[in-house]
Amino acid sequence: MNEFTFNSSEFNMTSFLIKKDPIKMLTRGLHILVLLLTINTTAQNEVNTSELWVWNPDNGNGTYTNPIISSDFSDPDVIRVGDKFYMTASSFNCSPGLPILESYDLVNWSLIGYAIQKQLPLEHFDKVQHGKGIWAPCLRHHNKEFYIFYPDPDFGIYMIKSSSPTGKWSDPILIKAGKGLIDPTPLWDNDGKAYLIHAFAGSRAGIKNMLVVSTMKTDATHVNDDEVLIIDGYTDEPTIEGPKIYKKNDFYYIFAPAGGVATGWQTVLRAKNIYGPYEKRKVLDQGSTTINGPHQGAWIQTKSGEDWFIHFQDKGAFGRVVHLQPMIWENDWPVIGIDNDTDGTGEPVLTYKKPTTKKTYPKNSPEHSDEFNQPNLKLQWQWHANPKINWGFPSTLGYYTLNCIPKPIETTNLYEIPNLLLQKFPHESFYATAKVSCDFHDDFDEAGFVIMGLDYSYLKIKKEDKQYSLTQIVCISADKKGIENKIEKKLLKSNTLFIRVKVDAEANCVFSYSEDGQNFNTIGTPFKAKEGKWIGAKLGFVALRENFTNDAGNMKIDWIRFNRLQ
Repeated sequence: MNEFTFNSSEFNMTSFLIKKDPIKMLTRGLHILVLLLTINTTAQNEVNTSELWVWNPDNGNGTYTNPIISSDFSDPDVIRVGDKFYMTASSFNCSPGLPILESYDLVNWSLIGYAIQKQLPLEHFDKVQHGKGIWAPCLRHHNKEFYIFYPDPDFGIYMIKSSSPTGKWSDPILIKAGKGLIDPTPLWDNDGKAYLIHAFAGSRAGIKNMLVVSTMKTDATHVNDDEVLIIDGYTDEPTIEGPKIYKKNDFYYIFAPAGGVATGWQTVLRAKNIYGPYEKRKVLDQGSTTINGPHQGAWIQTKSGEDWFIHFQDKGAFGRVVHLQPMIWENDWPVIGIDNDTDGTGEPVLTYKKPTTKKTYPKNSPEHSDEFNQPNLKLQWQWHANPKINWGFPSTLGYYTLNCIPKPIETTNLYEIPNLLLQKFPHESFYATAKVSCDFHDDFDEAGFVIMGLDYSYLKIKKEDKQYSLTQIVCISADKKGIENKIEKKLLKSNTLFIRVKVDAEANCVFSYSEDGQNFNTIGTPFKAKEGKWIGAKLGFVALRENFTNDAGNMKIDWIRFNRLQ
C-alpha cells in the first residue's frame, strides 16, 4: 500500500506560504488533497499480492510440493528449449485450445497463450461438443520450429507448428484421418527417417489396449498407412495409451500409462529397433501414496543433465492436476519417483528438492483473478464452443461486457449453452468473489455466476417488473437433460451485486451475496461440484435471454478475485 508522509521542512514551508503567498498555498493544498484522494482510492482497490495465487508449489526453501499446477491441465506434455520449458495439454471442446505454458525451473509455471483460437471443423465446434475435440497432444521442437501433434478422436490426427510458442501457429493439417486415432507422438530419427506412434480410443475405433507405429513424411505433413503393432496390452497393460517416444543411446523408449486414468501406472517399453520387439517394465505406480494414477506425461532433461518426469493425477471435480517427479536411470531403465523397495517401480513424491538451475527464479502460477481492465480477456478464460463476435467484449473501461445471447432452441439446461465464459478451479479450497452490474433491457434478459460440470449450480440474476432478483439454481445430471431446480430467491435493491462462492476440499460449494461488498449473506443450499466430460468443474459467467431482440441487455463483470480458503 502507498504511504504519504509530511516532513517538517514541508510543514515550515507551508506556514511561510500562508503568510507570504496565499495563492501558492491554495494551489499546494489542492495538490496535496488530490494526492491523498488518489492514494485512498488506490488503497481501496488494491489487490492483496499475497493472494495472487491460491496455490503455488514453490516452498521458497529449495523444495517444492506437488502438484506443481493445481488446476486441470490434462495429459501434459513438456519440452525444454534452451533455458525454458514449455508445456501443452488437452483442451477438449473448450476454446481457445491447446494452452501453452512456460517455466524456467519446472516448478513455477505461467500460462502464456494458446496454439488454437477456434477448433476445426468450425461448423462442428460452433456447437458444444462435450468430451470431444482436442485430446492428449504432443509438443516437440525440431529444426528450430515448435510442433504440436494433437488428436481429435472423431476426425484423426492433426499437426500445427510455429517458429515461436507465443507466435502465430499454422492452420491445422489433418495428417492421418480416421476415427479413434488418439495420443500421437512423433520421432525424427538419426538416419533422417520420421515416425509416428499412436493409440486407439475404443469408443470410436472399436479396439484399444494397442500402440502402433507408422512412417511419416519428414516435414510431418502426412503419416503413411503402414501401421506396425508395438504392443497389445489386453492381458497385462489394459487401456495402454498416451505414448511418448524418445531415443537415448541405442534404445527407443516409449513411456505409456496403462490401467486407467484414476487407478493406473506408468509403463516403459524399450527396444533397439523402432518396430520392436519391446521389453516392458512398470516404472511408477501409486504404491502407498495418496497420488492416484499416476497418469501420462513427459520425460524432460534439464540443462544441467537432471532427469524429471511430469504427469497428471485425476482429482475428480478439481480436474487433472500436474505433478513433477524425480527420475534416474538404472541399467538403461528409467526409475520415476522414489523406489524405496528397489524393485524398479517408483512411487510419487509429495515434497522434493527443486530441479537445479543456475539462478533462483521468482514464484509463478497460472492466473485466476481478473480486474477486467485490459483490452483483451486474460488467458485463463475459455468458452465451451468456438466463440461468436457478439458474446462479449473486453475494454479499458474497467469491466467485461457479457451480452445476453438467445438460448439455443430446445435447450434443456446450461449444459448445451456455448457462451459460458469459464475458467478452471485454481486449487482444492478457495473463495471466488465477483462484482457485477446487470443492465437488462427487458424481463427476458438474465445472467449468472456458475459452477459448471455434469451437475451444476449458479446464481441467476433476473429483472421482473423493474425489480432485480437473485436465485440459486441447481441442476443434477445436466448431461442427461436434467431439469433446473430453483432453490432460493432473494429480491435485490439495485442492479450492482457482489457474488461469492466458497469451495472446500470436498468440492462443496456455498454461495453468498452482498449489496455493499462488506456483508455477505448465504443463499440457497450447499452444492457439491462435479467434473465435466473429461475435464474438471469450471467457474465463471453466463448471460442469456429467452428470445432474439435487436437490443439485448448485458452483465458487466467488474472483477473476480480468488483467495485461499484457510
